[in-house]
Amino acid sequence: MFSFSAPCLGIDLGTVNTLVYLRGEGIVLREPSIVALKKNSKEIVAVGEDAKKMVGKTPGSIVTVHPMKDGVIADFWTTEIMLKYFTRKAVPAGLFIRRSPHVVICVPCGITEIEKRAVIEAAKAAGAREAVLLEEPMAAAIGAGLDVLQAKGSMIVDIGGGTSEIAVISLGGVVASKSLRVGGSHLDEAIIKYVKNRFGVIIGESTAEQIKIELGSAADTGTDSAADVKGRSASSGLPISVKITSRDVREAISGPIQSMIAGIRSVLENTPPELSADIIDEGIVLTGGTSMLPGLNRLVAKATGMPVRRAENPLDTVALGAGLAMEQFSSAPSLIQEAAGETVV
Repeated sequence: MFSFSAPCLGIDLGTVNTLVYLRGEGIVLREPSIVALKKNSKEIVAVGEDAKKMVGKTPGSIVTVHPMKDGVIADFWTTEIMLKYFTRKAVPAGLFIRRSPHVVICVPCGITEIEKRAVIEAAKAAGAREAVLLEEPMAAAIGAGLDVLQAKGSMIVDIGGGTSEIAVISLGGVVASKSLRVGGSHLDEAIIKYVKNRFGVIIGESTAEQIKIELGSAADTGTDSAADVKGRSASSGLPISVKITSRDVREAISGPIQSMIAGIRSVLENTPPELSADIIDEGIVLTGGTSMLPGLNRLVAKATGMPVRRAENPLDTVALGAGLAMEQFSSAPSLIQEAAGETVV
């Protein structure tokens, strides 16, 4: 299936960021999943990191678009443009010209057949020779170093920008799972709403993300830091600065965090008893950018009674897992075939 003469890519096509793994090289690209284009002509102005710098700062003639929403394609055309840009940037120019790449693309578990087909078609329209889908929790588990082929339960919680993927894996398959449309971007939205309601200040998504990074925590860390946040007054429309504390941020994001906790508990409640015993021994592994939120591992441990640890490179696990699954395909084809179902083109 995967030709050794053609480039092979493992792609974590995320709501917030896209990562690309090139066979033989590792992760070669990390860029925001954003496209900037001219409003009337649809001419592409920037993609990825350059487009992110424009968010909230563009004139009326230019708009920034997030092609992915909640882990699935929201705008097919801009997704195609973005994928084409990223794949060509990840693959050496001469190699791409000689042979179109094979790609493994990670998707949330539980998406519809129409949503799966949209990803496949976008990848092929972007120049892929073949495209295979791999469920994100399986990719995350592989990337986190879990032995997904053994007859033993492993629980992975991948909290990305648009979704939280929760799964119990055994014998190379997903035994119990839940995909929540809750992720890091929803924490940003909660912060924007809280700041407007509590302080009467309107802030943008970039500012909200920075507040989350600097002050965010899922549980009390014992310190209460603060920062001055600049925005626009909701009443006067004039620029204004207010002081926001880590306690404010914790209160703002408590709703989405509790939704994640409820999802984890739900999957545990639907896990077969023998696999539950394995999870008690091995614990729950957290991956994804939002898993780096201070106090989240302690909060999950308290809510479930299970040991919890964060993967070594939580931002990279899905892309790394896609790449490793691709490289191990000849010795363990079920890693991709079973996780992807019939979606092989």
